[in-house]
Amino acid sequence: MNNSIPYYTLNNGVKIPCIGIGPGSVLRGKNVSVPLVGKFGFVGKIVNKVVNKVYFLYKSRKYVASLANSLRLGYRLIDYSAAYGNENLIAKAISKAGLKREDVFITSRVTNKQQYDGQVRDALFKSLKNLGVSYIDLYMFHWPVTDHFIDTYKEMEKLYKEGRIKALGVCNCHQHHLQKILDECEIVPALDQFEVHPLFTQKPLIDFCKKNGIQVEAYTPLARNDDRLQKNLILKGLCKKYNKDLAQIILRWDFQNGVLPIPRSSNFKRQASNINIFDFKLLDEEMNAIDSININSRLRFDPDNLDFHSVG
Repeated sequence: MNNSIPYYTLNNGVKIPCIGIGPGSVLRGKNVSVPLVGKFGFVGKIVNKVVNKVYFLYKSRKYVASLANSLRLGYRLIDYSAAYGNENLIAKAISKAGLKREDVFITSRVTNKQQYDGQVRDALFKSLKNLGVSYIDLYMFHWPVTDHFIDTYKEMEKLYKEGRIKALGVCNCHQHHLQKILDECEIVPALDQFEVHPLFTQKPLIDFCKKNGIQVEAYTPLARNDDRLQKNLILKGLCKKYNKDLAQIILRWDFQNGVLPIPRSSNFKRQASNINIFDFKLLDEEMNAIDSININSRLRFDPDNLDFHSVG
């Protein structure tokens, strides 16, 4: 287990790194198109197909190199989902970084489609095969799909008891989703991943999680470099005082709040910067000042107002 960064202890005793890396998908559904070749009918289609295949291979190599670099820097938590596809690239990155399976904490998630289709068990075994591993450290569902997430979680409980999963988690759950799980299921979730950043602090939900022994994990922790944070005088003053960049101040705020952030970056310098947050400490009044930035500005989807067919 890597000792360069602190670990949290989940409610079942499993150790989890206090910061992770979210590599996302390779192409995020985007293809490239060669100008003019569309005018050449079937031949044009073939050319575009070849170009996209080459482009995908190029992007895949960069993806593996980026993730391997983050692992060399000391990241040990990889936040992934079957919805992103290409799980085999995770295994390649771990190997390229010269690490063993047990050195890395791997997260994966059940997709919404797999929930609708009732394929939770098949989904896990497919991920295990693609990742080249015998277990997943943390398994979650991606969204609390209405009329399905309880059945999904119960199936995940069975897999947990079989030893295929080291810890059970959920994503994008409001308090009422969590309460339903607590009321109807056997195992308290070890973790809930949802949107948290200074513009959207989610204090009531975080307090509920802490009260029930559920670790909070934050996605979009840097608010996608929102201009309202870039220009914020409180944050700018803290950056100057501690000689840290904006991301480091926010990620340190997460850490001191006991929140596990998952920043996403493929830039080598940014990856190194994001993990360099353990050599300073914010004062209580500075933590409160960052809390005060909150304006309840959600940047991603609200699980209570969402077409689950449209997302992972």
